[in-house]
Amino acid sequence: MTSEATARAALIVPGVLLAGGLARRMGGGDKPMRTIGGRTILDRVIARLQPQCDGLILNANGDPARFAAFGLPVIADGVADFPGPLAGILAALDWAAANRPEVKWVLSAAADCPFLPRDLVSRLVGAVRDENAELAVAASDGQSHPVIGLWSVALREQLRHALVVEDVRKIDRWTARYRLATVAWPVEPIDPFFNANTMDDIAEADRLAALDGG
Repeated sequence: MTSEATARAALIVPGVLLAGGLARRMGGGDKPMRTIGGRTILDRVIARLQPQCDGLILNANGDPARFAAFGLPVIADGVADFPGPLAGILAALDWAAANRPEVKWVLSAAADCPFLPRDLVSRLVGAVRDENAELAVAASDGQSHPVIGLWSVALREQLRHALVVEDVRKIDRWTARYRLATVAWPVEPIDPFFNANTMDDIAEADRLAALDGG
């Protein structure tokens, strides 16, 4: 592959929205379906990422029909009985290998982060290129957000082995094995990786949505 073709391939980045959480601190249900500022969190996430990604898919278990209104392909975890974001990331890498063989990278994002940065993909792709990294994750306020990252499709079998054979469940335990780029964003006026875990967070998200333009 020529350097120009390699550069083009790096720009083909589909995104997976990880919606596997059980929202126990909100009484159950799908967190991304909660409403802030008159729109569902998932609708806000899609609006942030669609312009940046070459297509979006949703990782969720259970009946996919509950997400039908959003018009996205819904893929379930391929590793049985594994509750965790690494399983969703693996499912997305497998989906890309089967359906988008030209794709080298997949972006992952939590489906309950309504204020994701509008330069998320470009900065993560740039960091992988500039640092010759194998993976990239986002950070803010001195904290890494490993659910939000850029993943190489070429590493999917290594990830499957880590999940199935080694029972690795923490993302940062797996990413520590590879050259990892960490890209930080400012938290003013809004932390772009704010996520809604509790009902109090929903109230705070309503306030932040107004700062963010509704």
